[in-house]
Amino acid sequence: MKVIDCVGIVTPCKLTFDSPLRLQSGQILPQFELMIETYGKLNRDRNNAVLICHALSGNHHVAGYYSREDKYPGWWDNMIGPGKPVDTNRFFVVGLNNLGGCHGSSGPLSIDPLSGVPYGANFPMVTVKDWVNSQAMLADRLGIQQWAAIMGGSLGGMQALQWAIDKPQRLRHALIIASAPKLSTQNIAFNDVARQAIITDPDFCQGQYHLHNLLPRRGLRIARMMGHITYLAEDGLGRKFGRQRQQDNYQYNYNIEFAVESYLRHQGKKFADAFDANSYLLMTKALDYFDPAREFGGDLVQAVQRITAKIFIASFSSDWRFSPARSQELLDALVSANKSVQYIALESVNGHDAFLMEDKHYHTAIRVYFNNIARELI
Repeated sequence: MKVIDCVGIVTPCKLTFDSPLRLQSGQILPQFELMIETYGKLNRDRNNAVLICHALSGNHHVAGYYSREDKYPGWWDNMIGPGKPVDTNRFFVVGLNNLGGCHGSSGPLSIDPLSGVPYGANFPMVTVKDWVNSQAMLADRLGIQQWAAIMGGSLGGMQALQWAIDKPQRLRHALIIASAPKLSTQNIAFNDVARQAIITDPDFCQGQYHLHNLLPRRGLRIARMMGHITYLAEDGLGRKFGRQRQQDNYQYNYNIEFAVESYLRHQGKKFADAFDANSYLLMTKALDYFDPAREFGGDLVQAVQRITAKIFIASFSSDWRFSPARSQELLDALVSANKSVQYIALESVNGHDAFLMEDKHYHTAIRVYFNNIARELI
């Protein structure tokens, strides 16, 4: 475990909210729990708080380690910590597992208080707006009236944008990275194929697999393998694997022969062993439903008119899942609405996953932006 530039050993915390949460679907959660982690210290004025919103398969474990023997830090540890772009010597950083997740917050694995058994498929559908409302309740619990910044990549960036639109007075900056103002048709199609792989798994049991002591691993594994391909880029994938074979000669069967096959099957298995299928279904639907312009007759310029926060947008050249054109679409709307916005288009061979990786130019841009936010605190 590295300790020098890390937040060190961290401990998650589960918070219970007894106030009901009305969801966009019309359903009501009478109570719910959120699993969070925090790094750094909240200052006296409570104005140095940064909320990190996670992507599809993310969670509250954003930075640090759980023990000295822990080999794997939080999923954005290269970005957040002492002296890092989001410097925990200056900022109080909050990470959480969203509602519907499977890492401690209320979701399909949680016990339904009405039935006494896990919700399973009965956990209500949640949207990005629902997440923002639950995160606002979290901010209230923590005594944070206004976030210095809300930051996220992919689905996390969508949450930052929704925050800026729905609760403009409660954040000063929104960092929207490798994201989009809504999903493309192709992305919705990818998500549906992934869901069908899960739903048609014989062990899915209409989402109540836990009652039968089953897990739809096969479907979840296939969904993740396909999704993982879309997070990568041809250049990066080709450089890493090429047509490298496990053996010199063709085997003339359907077992693993190419290195990339071995990699994808490993990723699929690892994910299927760690993530809940119902949560995966919920998260992909939240992606599909995200479209803040819908409430404004499809006019994105009108949707962003309410924003008062300053906006930072970043895209990556090889990201074909959330292409730079989608960031440009949001940029154009913000400029048309006369909003304060900065945009950086980064060169990368790492596809959509580039937002998670350490890159000199990317990290420098984030560091400079947060240095400017820190000056506002003085």
